[in-house]
Amino acid sequence: MIHNLITRSQNLMRLALLSLSSLMLMPIMANAADQNPAIAWDKIATGAMVLDVRTPEEFAEGHIANAVNIPFEQVAEEFAKRGIAKDAPVVLYCHSGRRSSIATKALVAAGYTQTYDGGGYSSLIEAQKAPTK
Repeated sequence: MIHNLITRSQNLMRLALLSLSSLMLMPIMANAADQNPAIAWDKIATGAMVLDVRTPEEFAEGHIANAVNIPFEQVAEEFAKRGIAKDAPVVLYCHSGRRSSIATKALVAAGYTQTYDGGGYSSLIEAQKAPTK
């Protein structure tokens, strides 16, 4: 009897760990191809919300037109507070792509399905200036 309970507990623990492992991989898979400036600009051109996840000071020094500034640590909480739809298209960016990657993962973990990590501000600006082929 005790042996059966222990075996069942171990099996449930394995199942729980497997489930958690797959959930942890979802955000990684969701933005594996992100940080392509051309794709980011295409999404912005079709109406995606532009989200700058840098500090307010960095934002004040320059940002993409119509961008909303929410520091990366506060993104999921702010989206929930503002009632932003889980399927709203959003392009995130920061200085280098590190913080936008973290923020993208946080949004995906919170259930947002149309996020795109645009990467770094400079890369996006340079791509916008580049002539199209």
